[in-house]
Amino acid sequence: MSPAALRPADLKRGDAFELVHGLRDASVQLTVTSPPYNIGKVYEKRVRLSSYLADFEDFARVLFKKTSPAGSVCWQVGNYVERGEIYPLDIYFYGIFKDAGFKLRNRIIWHYGHGLHANHRFSGRYETLLWFTKGSDYVFNLDNVRVPAKYPGKLHFRGARRGAPSGDPRGKNPTDFWADLAARDWESMVWDVPNVKANHVEKTIHPCQFPVELAERCVLALSQPRNLVLDPFLGAGSTAVAAALHHRRFVGFDMDSNYVRLARRRLRSLEDGTLRLRPLGRPVYQPTSGERVARVPEEWTVPRSSSGSPPILRMLRAAKGARMVAGGAT
Repeated sequence: MSPAALRPADLKRGDAFELVHGLRDASVQLTVTSPPYNIGKVYEKRVRLSSYLADFEDFARVLFKKTSPAGSVCWQVGNYVERGEIYPLDIYFYGIFKDAGFKLRNRIIWHYGHGLHANHRFSGRYETLLWFTKGSDYVFNLDNVRVPAKYPGKLHFRGARRGAPSGDPRGKNPTDFWADLAARDWESMVWDVPNVKANHVEKTIHPCQFPVELAERCVLALSQPRNLVLDPFLGAGSTAVAAALHHRRFVGFDMDSNYVRLARRRLRSLEDGTLRLRPLGRPVYQPTSGERVARVPEEWTVPRSSSGSPPILRMLRAAKGARMVAGGAT
């Protein structure tokens, strides 16, 4: 039987701030979600930042009651922007969840390679995921997320074990800096997971969809089979799919009936084997130098005026000169 059929999901249309009260106390092992950022997307009404944050104060307290003693919350957020000034939402949410009783275990950076290009500041290419636990005795499945050692042949160089392997044959404990989803996927706190844009295999109608593999990491590390996973801001249902893939029960809420129907369709597609997913562990695509997309367009290398070379040509020449100096050229 497929994961989706084995662990049915309960998807509800309605206001998460109200529906969360209906959950049984201490029943949720893991919450994985990305709330609206209050930036005027089609699924939200933009309000003053203080009003937006105030709504989450009571929500966090209720969520604390609904979370199991060994449970966790993974709260993925970006920035609120007003008149060109950014407000990092994770900074504000840390205080809200701390006041509610949660304990922060990691502040994880989710890095992605594509997005809007800014003209008056550096282009944003990351968001944050705050991992909170309810208590000090929490689920953390280290063996589910171990990675191969970078230097498996490394030996103890002194003491009674001198000359013996210094690592663990099961793999190493991941640090809190996650590099990418290739062989070294748990080695760093920067998760280099592609965001869901036009050419992503998981793309749906949702304008701010996050990839299933982002939720999968949280589900595998912080819950057990048959545990209940919650996404109070369901969206395209990425967390629901991740929970079903790994035999977890799921409950999710969304105000928009279109998104609830979308999430249900994705779960049905998962059940019948037709849902397209980016495989967990696939390396981020890097074009080769021979591909057209990786080559500098000819018009960028031709001076546009008598004032000199265009910036890209000067950069290329500077890089070539630096390599010659580094290589000992005179």
